[in-house]
Amino acid sequence: MTNTNPAEAATRNQSPPGEWGAIARLYIGFASDEALWGEGFAPAQDEIAALANFFADPAGPGQPTHVTLFVASSQAAHAARARVIKSVEIVEAAFGDIWLRDTGPIFARNAAGALQALRFGFNGWGGKYQLPGDAQIGDHLARHANAAIRPFPFILEGGAVEWDGAGTLLTTRQCLLNPNRNPDWGKGAHSTEAAAETALREAFGISKILWLDEGLVNDHTDGHIDNLARFIAPGRIVTQYAQGKSDPNAALYGAIARALGAMKDAGGRSIEVVTIPSPGLVADEAGEPMPASHMNFLRANGRVAVPVYDPVYGEAARAALAAFLPGEHVVALPALAILTGGGAFHCISQHVPPVPGPDIA
Repeated sequence: MTNTNPAEAATRNQSPPGEWGAIARLYIGFASDEALWGEGFAPAQDEIAALANFFADPAGPGQPTHVTLFVASSQAAHAARARVIKSVEIVEAAFGDIWLRDTGPIFARNAAGALQALRFGFNGWGGKYQLPGDAQIGDHLARHANAAIRPFPFILEGGAVEWDGAGTLLTTRQCLLNPNRNPDWGKGAHSTEAAAETALREAFGISKILWLDEGLVNDHTDGHIDNLARFIAPGRIVTQYAQGKSDPNAALYGAIARALGAMKDAGGRSIEVVTIPSPGLVADEAGEPMPASHMNFLRANGRVAVPVYDPVYGEAARAALAAFLPGEHVVALPALAILTGGGAFHCISQHVPPVPGPDIA
């Protein structure tokens, strides 16, 4: 028999709750640096404000969410206040850009029910985009949420991992095993994958890791999972199928669905895979595919916002996702300007679970 120290046990993390559970707060990053965004600056601000208003609106369907919008300057605060409803809180703090899913902490609860801010190293998506403040903004969010900071000695972005709140985590080899993140995971007696799994189990309190291989074409994140496949309930994952003959990820979508269909979760259940249409080809000014995805939807307290880049394709995706989420209010919101910065709704946000209280499965 192993003796367990009660004080030590209380600091252990529970698996973070699924995003279909009760959400106490949504943090959202607001575009604040015009030099970074160029012509897309004001349109991106408009799209972010619409997202914040949708979740915070007390007159909307279901339960409103407490939304805190992080801005990086007083000018951005003024622009945000002109666009959002009164119930949206605005907080000023220094950061490089709006991708709080990756630069912020991941919030979980320990065994005693206290809120924990899981803090990982951040190196600008493998050294691609290193901006002042991005490595520190996670501490601002943790303090604002009154969460104890629990640091971990490895690089991880929140968009690289998905979990079901019941012991299973989903990720990609392209991102997590990339030597531009944690090259030491490949050293010593253990394989890179085994080292990564050890680190993930310790950080997230999970027992099963499901691995996919590659991410979207031209995704500078090196294959973040929140652009590929998302848990919508324990044992149930939604992904995309190709739309249009020019869809650059057609082969990838088929491979993902087949791989997931052969997997089992931590409870031994076969994964149920459901699919919605992709955005098809969304190209930049040079004609190159951008990493557009309807998987980057944001969900909180019975409201769901699907990022759309074309109104026809977007409505098809919204309707398909709504069919899998009965009882939730699913809307399509424009996200093309945000996409020019590299992501969409899930990428710019971070969930905070309520404390104390049980998760809602």
